Amino acid sequence: MKLFRFYSLSLSAALATASLAGCSSPNGTSGTAATTGAASDTTANAAAVPANSPLQVVAEFNDPQMVGVAVAPGGEVFACFPRWDWNPSYPIAKVGPNNTLTPYPNASWCMWNDSVKSEPLKHWICPQSVFADKSGMVWVLDPASPGLKFTVAGGPKLVKTDPKTGQVLLTIPFPESVAPRKSYLNDVRIDLQNNYAYITESGLGALVVVDLKTLKSRRLLDQHPSTKAVKGLVIKAEGHPMIDLEGKPARFNADGIALSTDNTYLYYCPLTGHTLYRIKTAALRDPALTEAQLGQQVETVGEIPGTDGLEIDAANNVYLTSFEQSALLRRTPDGKIETLVKDPRLQWPDTYSFGADGTLYVTNSAIHKTPNWNKGVGQHRQPFRIFKMALPK
Repeated sequence: MKLFRFYSLSLSAALATASLAGCSSPNGTSGTAATTGAASDTTANAAAVPANSPLQVVAEFNDPQMVGVAVAPGGEVFACFPRWDWNPSYPIAKVGPNNTLTPYPNASWCMWNDSVKSEPLKHWICPQSVFADKSGMVWVLDPASPGLKFTVAGGPKLVKTDPKTGQVLLTIPFPESVAPRKSYLNDVRIDLQNNYAYITESGLGALVVVDLKTLKSRRLLDQHPSTKAVKGLVIKAEGHPMIDLEGKPARFNADGIALSTDNTYLYYCPLTGHTLYRIKTAALRDPALTEAQLGQQVETVGEIPGTDGLEIDAANNVYLTSFEQSALLRRTPDGKIETLVKDPRLQWPDTYSFGADGTLYVTNSAIHKTPNWNKGVGQHRQPFRIFKMALPK
């Protein structure tokens, strides 16, 4: 899941948008909202769907932009709609039949406007990631940076919820030393064995570790090249160069993240880059290590295509969302990269989630279709979708 500084809204404009009373809900059924300039084009693109594609559509939404998905062990599906340009009524929502959405955990948490700005730890400000752990708890990571400008003071947080009761069980705030004003906490994995959370921070480039017993967090590897975008690299999506309105190549830092099934290794990669890294989680949990010593623990796993989201299975296959190829890929432990599916509907495949039965879920977020990467003019795109597929043996 992902830092995408693709909208040109100022923070004040984003917050003004957030205060509108009648903004669009994620399924586009009501009200007024900011215009992305990238209209969906379902009719024109429907014929391009490969007849043999294994992807099944779970849900789809024309607006606003969706990035994340989480599937709880009971089969409940949750989606994440960050406050980038649009002001979604339900930035975190439970997905029901026929594209229906329910605010999660409730409507109050989904509200962010002037009336609640004194309570930044009780509302989703700009949630970026939703993740279901193996025990069935749903975690939400909120970098609290609406419009992708800078963080709202006191807003960055990690929140644990129980989907069965709809209760918030734990809220972990991040101090500015861990989540600086230009930071963007991006994606999270939960280590139930050691009671830790591991997070990528893509705004400035770093990893964040959280001791879930003490609720203390540390910012790590924020000077290490493994967490930084590769300078001079121009990434492309569907052949389209990611160049911003100032003529500068996109620079996306540490983004994708995956935790090995045995909790031994954390895998991660900068989005602007072609290298997969890993580090032993024991090293991340060891406060006695200096930054230099920790940097020596980083391992280069191998070269990969440009990748947004990561996931890993029990056989240590690493799953990659390839925005360059509109494809879902799998890297085997011996370094072979396999194509699971290539499908034109995968316009910037974004975030993975595994169902309890091993079904793979993924979203598309159409980052490259947005105005900031198209000289200010949004391009026609597919709807934002949640897909699922059975994995080949």
